[in-house]
Amino acid sequence: MDYVEKRRRPDWCPGCGDYGILQALYQALADLNLDPHNVFLVSGIGCSAKTIHYVNANGAHTLHGRPIPYATGIKLSNPNLEVIVIGGDGDLMGIGAEHLVHAGRRNVDFTVLMFDNGVYGLTKGQASPTLKRGIKTKGLAKPNIYDSINPVVLALSVGFTFVARGYAYDVKHLSYLIKEAIRHKGSAYIDILQPCPTYNDINTKEWYEARIYKLENDPNWDPVVRNPSEEEVTKKLTQAFLKGMEWGDKIPIGIFYQNEYVPTFEERITENIPNYLKAPPTLSPL
Repeated sequence: MDYVEKRRRPDWCPGCGDYGILQALYQALADLNLDPHNVFLVSGIGCSAKTIHYVNANGAHTLHGRPIPYATGIKLSNPNLEVIVIGGDGDLMGIGAEHLVHAGRRNVDFTVLMFDNGVYGLTKGQASPTLKRGIKTKGLAKPNIYDSINPVVLALSVGFTFVARGYAYDVKHLSYLIKEAIRHKGSAYIDILQPCPTYNDINTKEWYEARIYKLENDPNWDPVVRNPSEEEVTKKLTQAFLKGMEWGDKIPIGIFYQNEYVPTFEERITENIPNYLKAPPTLSPL
């Protein structure tokens, strides 16, 4: 399958991490051999939101902070679609944070990709909710005075059943994470670290690559919940939270947590509407 939208060319800044994420998305979709007609990308507002225009698949460029409610409606109206949310750290952690929280507790079977560069790149580099306090990027007149949100810890806290972190310039590894997220049964979230060469001169390619390491390189690391017991879930969540808190000299990337024993929202609907999955709204006669 060819997922490259040939009618438009990406126009991000040179060196932007969005290019790496786009290539990883192309590769993941191709490896999964998904029919473009069955893939639906949903974005909000920001540099990341342009991604849907460069992929040969269904797409909806929606309102600032609102891609998740759109994606929820699309998935629930036609559960046969592979729905992927594309959003930036400002889009999903700022104005859209409440939707991210409720996406986790619903466990709708879709994937959320968050482009995380610490700034609002489309509006000249203001601090996003993920920028650490005390950092002064070249887009800020003074150091950031806000505490930051930890996206991995937040996603774990609100109930996402697949939580990972990737790095935009490691396309092969990021493609693997996206594939695993799409395959996962339930709400999947990937925090994707990326440099913004135009406005964030602190968290650069060199800065990240001196710090990131892959969780899967530890032979003892196992993020997958192997049985639904409270003991097993608590064990896997605890180790995920501890790794998710690591930041500074070492920054882990990879899969932090995966649990397919939690019923999806679609399965919960079926408890009340038994015929729902066989005849969802878009496939039912009006």
